[in-house]
Amino acid sequence: MAKKDRKELVIIGAGPGGYAAAFHAADLGIKVTLIDPEVNPGGVCLYRGCIPSKALLHLAKTKEEAMQASKWGMKFEEPKIDIKKVASWKEKVVKKLTEGLGQLSKARNIEYIQGKAKFTGKNELEVTDNKGKTSGLSFEKVIIATGSSAVGLPELEIDHEKIWDATDALELKEIPKKMLVVGGGYIGLELGSVYAALGTKVSIAEMTPGFLPGADRDLVKVFEKSEAFKNVFFETKVEKVKITKKGVKVSLKGKKEEQTKKFDCVLVAVGRKPNTQNLGLEKLGIAANENGFLEVDDRRRTKLEHVFAIGDITGEPMLAHKASHEGRIAAEVIAGKKGAAYDPKVIPAIVFTNPELAWCGLTEEEAKEKNKNVKVVKFPWSASGRAVAIGENTGLTKLLIDKETEVILGGAVAGKNAGSLIPEIALAIEMGSTASDLSLTIHPHPTLSETIMESAELFYGGATHYKKS
Repeated sequence: MAKKDRKELVIIGAGPGGYAAAFHAADLGIKVTLIDPEVNPGGVCLYRGCIPSKALLHLAKTKEEAMQASKWGMKFEEPKIDIKKVASWKEKVVKKLTEGLGQLSKARNIEYIQGKAKFTGKNELEVTDNKGKTSGLSFEKVIIATGSSAVGLPELEIDHEKIWDATDALELKEIPKKMLVVGGGYIGLELGSVYAALGTKVSIAEMTPGFLPGADRDLVKVFEKSEAFKNVFFETKVEKVKITKKGVKVSLKGKKEEQTKKFDCVLVAVGRKPNTQNLGLEKLGIAANENGFLEVDDRRRTKLEHVFAIGDITGEPMLAHKASHEGRIAAEVIAGKKGAAYDPKVIPAIVFTNPELAWCGLTEEEAKEKNKNVKVVKFPWSASGRAVAIGENTGLTKLLIDKETEVILGGAVAGKNAGSLIPEIALAIEMGSTASDLSLTIHPHPTLSETIMESAELFYGGATHYKKS
């Protein structure tokens, strides 16, 4: 092992949390060393997650909208899908963005080390490059940003041939005729939607009574109206699988019956787990909690003054934008900025299906559980001129408003571009805005953003374009 080289700040993991922390720390005058196995920053999000999946979802939505246009008098032929060209385009998107991050890293004079790191002492690391060569370094401060990985199931061993994980699905090796997606969360729904648009007959098996456990049911119902999937098996568990030359036989056990179905492949999308193992945490004298997460304070610091942790390894929600924000906070704390602390009122969640679903703050289910004195107002998109004009009249926008103070506590959107609409509601909650603030803010017409304004108007009785009977 080579002689240890002391670093001012080391960041382990170059995903959205790690590279955001590295870039901000460098901008604040800190000398940064960033360590990651990939050739450029980006992490799972850019290489095998958020970005490639959204690229493919864009194609899926393009096809669906083209097919929908036939109802309005513009008929297209059934599109021909060149899977190799689609995969190549997706890879070009990933390459462009990750190389861009590499250039930004160099522009900030960040030392980038391609390899994997583990702790060998309280201020020491061992780095192993892709060729197996090891070297040591020491550090003054460190940020752990190693992200998360897909959760497997004992009865479904992923062989990457017939039993896939999300990474396999994004590689687009083939378009199977029949696919079972195990898991009705956001990953399962998004990737299932992609393959359904590509021509696969997709079925979903979910252990709970509905899609997206934790999300309000009125949002989920908007998605269910799209009827994207061939079969849906709720409150159903995969009991066993048998791989054959022709595909996979799957035994599904529901509340009332057990049945066997045949599929060309099975996609396992049941969640993610924090990457806190094999880091040598015991050498630091810290350990993950019972759920595998590292516990941190509002400054993203572990129980050790010089050790920080951000992103998926610090707990739910496991979202890239949460990790990025945490990374910037950690960088500011290390730089000595007074008042730097992680204290968001809301973290928006988005499911990029067609239609999109997005929410932030207090949900309707949480309001009931906590006996919150709120008024829930819902504006149906069937009353929105813009929504009707683009064939999106099944959507809805809703707000949860404190009855006494009129302060916005939560909100949700289901429909086209929901992910681009939810930040206005998130900002309103962060700013402590009231229903009056939103209703009196002039929104451009005709836009989907008006549905937020008119939802706020409903708090006072009736909106311009909707009156609840």
